Amino acid sequence: MLFKSAVLAGLAATVAAKDKSKRTFAVLQHYGNGPLMDCRIDPIVQPGGPSGHVHTFMGANNLGFNTNGEDLRQSTCTTALAKADLSAYWFPKLYFKDPSTGKLEPVPFFYMNVYYFFDASNDDIKAFPLGLKLVSGDARARSTTAKNGHINLDPSRGPVTPAAITCPRSNFNPPSWPADSDGSMAGLGDPNNKGQGLGFPFQDCDGYASPMRVDVHFPSCYNPAAGLTDFRTNSAFPTDAGNGRLDCPQGWVHIPHMFFETYWDTHKFLPRFQHLIGKESPFVFSNGDTTGFSAHGDFISGWDERALQQIIDNCDVGHQGIHNCPGLIGGVNDRGSSCKATCPVDENVTGPLDNLPGSNPLAGWKYGAGSGGGSTPPPATNPAPAPEPGNPEPTTAPAGGHATTTVVNTVTVYETKTVYGNGPRPTQAIGGKDVGEFKLVGCYKDSSDRFLSGEKLPKLGKVSNTNCVEYCDSKGFSIAGTQYGGECFCGNSLSTIEKLDDSKCDMSCKGDETQTCGGSWALSLFTKGGAAPSSPKKRHVHDHFMHHRRS
Repeated sequence: MLFKSAVLAGLAATVAAKDKSKRTFAVLQHYGNGPLMDCRIDPIVQPGGPSGHVHTFMGANNLGFNTNGEDLRQSTCTTALAKADLSAYWFPKLYFKDPSTGKLEPVPFFYMNVYYFFDASNDDIKAFPLGLKLVSGDARARSTTAKNGHINLDPSRGPVTPAAITCPRSNFNPPSWPADSDGSMAGLGDPNNKGQGLGFPFQDCDGYASPMRVDVHFPSCYNPAAGLTDFRTNSAFPTDAGNGRLDCPQGWVHIPHMFFETYWDTHKFLPRFQHLIGKESPFVFSNGDTTGFSAHGDFISGWDERALQQIIDNCDVGHQGIHNCPGLIGGVNDRGSSCKATCPVDENVTGPLDNLPGSNPLAGWKYGAGSGGGSTPPPATNPAPAPEPGNPEPTTAPAGGHATTTVVNTVTVYETKTVYGNGPRPTQAIGGKDVGEFKLVGCYKDSSDRFLSGEKLPKLGKVSNTNCVEYCDSKGFSIAGTQYGGECFCGNSLSTIEKLDDSKCDMSCKGDETQTCGGSWALSLFTKGGAAPSSPKKRHVHDHFMHHRRS
């Protein structure tokens, strides 16, 4: 009888419907050594042969000039941790143009996260149909009509701008984008978000664990009448239906809202472009764009539709990752392995190069419109707009209480630190072991105000409790805390003290997987001598982790 009850309870969990009044989400994390491949193909925009520019690919490995969903389902591996996801994800490769030699070198790719947002909506959110092809952003863009650096995902408020650049920095003075820029010779900073803007920044993105990041939002309304492969007209962003809900046009299918984060180690090149700081950017996309306005992404769904629907209906694990969703169908890939694909185009894409692969000329800002020798850039890829809605109303605040001002809660504010551990560890492993005179005192709450802010995010490489505590001790601090599996904080007091259950600190340390380095807004806290932390005055530090604002 007990067994029968357990089975029935499990079945009930798998068929539970998503709460339509609440936006939920889970992050698709990837594993392995580097990307799946760098290759000059694009089976959506330019099928049949080499494409106009090089892309970095993540996801399933059965890729070629004419890949479709059925091909992807025949893949032998994927970079996605969730085995059920055999989709393909790709985006333009980023290069550095050496100011001294003029040579082009690839910028090291750190990693990718794909946020799967399941909108609050009057619609039912449905899994991607197998083989659905989506493109977001405009690969032809070398200029912008935007008036400021706000990202816009609401078609009722003007042209959709689904892509942006995030530039985490140790401080934002001077600003990352020139304050007086109109977009004609430099990018545009978001006046409400110092860490984000449109176009490449003119400063070094030196934030620890979060180098320069390219962000691309995808539309979440699919038009079955247009079909799976007509990427120019088969999708649109939803519109405000009131009460914080986002709806698709009648007859369309509401699908997950994807948000690509791709991280690039631009800081590595600082010694070679230090003299350009505040004047120009030395970075260029593989399509020849020196402005960054052409940031874009492509996607072909290879999901097991049943598995994705189960995630949509039941999973709200947030930053812990889709691989930690309850009842996940298909299992999880081994983080210790790697998935690779072979590029069908035999050419050098790594450099140093005299010219970009595909002979794309540099264009934008000081380079003007470009001249000669380049292949035609892919066509415009902004999704078709949805029907004109009524006046939008502000949405309700997402979990965490942050205010929202428009309709899609996915523009990252300030710095984003997305360094993840390998999933939950047993509670007793919360902090590993005591380190020298420092004793583990438990799991304590943190917030965007940074409750422990004497020194934040020192550059320690792969963080463990051991190297974090030793660093804080060497700097004369009496408290050390680790968080999100890869972040270190030092101080002498907490601005706010709230002890959490030890289970909230559940992310393994990037530098020592036998230890657990905090969790989501949770610090594994060590104090010298093991004394309970004290609390003086509160200090606000603008260092937000994935604070999503509608703009």
